[in-house]
Amino acid sequence: MDRSLLGFSGAGYDKGRPLLVQAAWFAVLHLAFVKWWFPARWRPAVLRVFGARIGRRVLIRHRVRVHWPWRLDVGDDVWIGEDAWLLNLEQITIGNDVCVSQGALLCTGSHQHRSRTFEFDNGPVRLEAGAWVAARAVVLRGVTIGPGAVVGAAAVAHRDVGPGAVLTTGAVA
Repeated sequence: MDRSLLGFSGAGYDKGRPLLVQAAWFAVLHLAFVKWWFPARWRPAVLRVFGARIGRRVLIRHRVRVHWPWRLDVGDDVWIGEDAWLLNLEQITIGNDVCVSQGALLCTGSHQHRSRTFEFDNGPVRLEAGAWVAARAVVLRGVTIGPGAVVGAAAVAHRDVGPGAVLTTGAVA
């Protein structure tokens, strides 16, 4: 298939906030939020200011990137490790007692591979209570990680992972 990225329109995608709010978030994200010196206890509050729903006792380490805070819902007692990237063009929902380890990627965005102009094919990501997305693991758009399930280090989840299941490196769900 011949691609024509010049024709990409992004039709139907709504960023969810006005341009000024988007710009303000990116300024705060890159100038303070991701920095090692920015206190971890302030990160949940900053996300709330931009529309995220964040539970109690949430630990967000430095260098964590959140694309759109207003599309983030985090339960209680959640840990998000250094270098995690929450690329939430669509909703990311994280249940209670979930660990998202260092360098993990939760990616709600994709493209229609059969579209000549590569239009969006986005979908939400959901991590149920007690789930663990280990270091450098990837959870792709439209996927739910079930209660107590594990996406092992460097594994890629492109389909749902059932309750209590363990997806290991080299395995692809």
